[in-house]
Amino acid sequence: MAKIAFTAGRVVGFKCPAGKAQAFLWDVTAPGLGVRATPTGKPAYVFQGEFQAKSIRITIGGPDAWSIPQAQEKARELQRLIDEGKDPRDLKRNALAAHAEKQAAAVADALTVGEAWARYLAQRRPFWGELNYRDHLSMVQAGGVERERLPGVKTLPGPLAELLPLRLSELTAPTIEAWAAKEAKDRPARVRLALRLLKAFMRWAASEPDLKGKADPTAASAKKTREVAGKAKPKNDYIQREQLPAWFTYVRQIQNPVIAAYLQCLLLTGARREELAELKWADVNFQWRGLELKDKIEGRRAVPLTPFVAHLLAALPRRNEWVFSSLTSASGRLTEPSIAHRQACAAAGLELTLHGLRRSFASLCEWLDIPGGISAQIQGHAPQGVREQNYIRRPLDLLRVHHEKIEAWILEQAGVTFDASAAPGALRVVAG
Repeated sequence: MAKIAFTAGRVVGFKCPAGKAQAFLWDVTAPGLGVRATPTGKPAYVFQGEFQAKSIRITIGGPDAWSIPQAQEKARELQRLIDEGKDPRDLKRNALAAHAEKQAAAVADALTVGEAWARYLAQRRPFWGELNYRDHLSMVQAGGVERERLPGVKTLPGPLAELLPLRLSELTAPTIEAWAAKEAKDRPARVRLALRLLKAFMRWAASEPDLKGKADPTAASAKKTREVAGKAKPKNDYIQREQLPAWFTYVRQIQNPVIAAYLQCLLLTGARREELAELKWADVNFQWRGLELKDKIEGRRAVPLTPFVAHLLAALPRRNEWVFSSLTSASGRLTEPSIAHRQACAAAGLELTLHGLRRSFASLCEWLDIPGGISAQIQGHAPQGVREQNYIRRPLDLLRVHHEKIEAWILEQAGVTFDASAAPGALRVVAG
């Protein structure tokens, strides 16, 4: 290979001859240093040497970034590595890896809580129920949106909204404690829920490969933070036997027949509110008198379709796939029956949550001579004890015997007249 003394003019002006794929100009001063040119590209410094009896070539960079002395020194450095028995290509790979790692660390360090929260929701949503996902959204909502049912009244920011602009690495135990102390003054229950969600989020962030070291998995679990948020008082709301007539009277007066039916079914099945709200017509079997509900423990569970519940469902309009449908909800199904229920309870002189209806079912069953495992299975509670877990298997027909007895007794106590022998009315299709 002919070698020349490199000058700025020779290097910059070097061109690839026509008809060739590439051409080289070699330096007489630094061993292995050359300039490579292609028909379409700019000239670039390269180093060519021999490592373990094989020719290797490494691109150093362009003349606009490297001066001739710098390129010569780089070539000598690469040759020294070969003389020491080291592969100079490893040096370049390691440098690129270190640069990429440094960039990734910089991105992770700049990541905000809001950005990480959005990534967390996108990754975990397939494993959550709709209510859990909505809770995560409401915790970080910006607020300031006018309420549909209360003109002039705007929504408040979610409890976690003020933490979103912080960098993830800034979400420390003292920061969370100060936030909890301020928020808990006005909405302690929401803060406790926010803390539970935040704990899971921090554990997730700490387990992400690119976020390790940026998130403290224990930051939301400090004792002081828990003390500031306070403890939730156990809820004991349920319908007592003598309160059944008043509750049924006012619930059955609710103008929306879907909500009225939903609330009565919630009490008579003992189901969780979202399990029943997500009931589809495909899950209802009028012929074999059964319902199939989503279950947070088993995934799906079958429960009896008792006579009165069957009549309630058969009278509902079939607008779409949902049993408890809604013309105003974006999902097409009932999402917020609490307001109507609270109004009915206020008229009846009762204080009762939707979950209180589930508690009421379990409590009212105590008046009847029914095995505890029966009502627990209907409600979807996890089996308790070795015998329940491993030996007791109750078919739907056995559950139906007891469930119909429970329903009949509740209706009797409520003073609701109902002919259990009458066939449920035919489903009617409603356009819209």
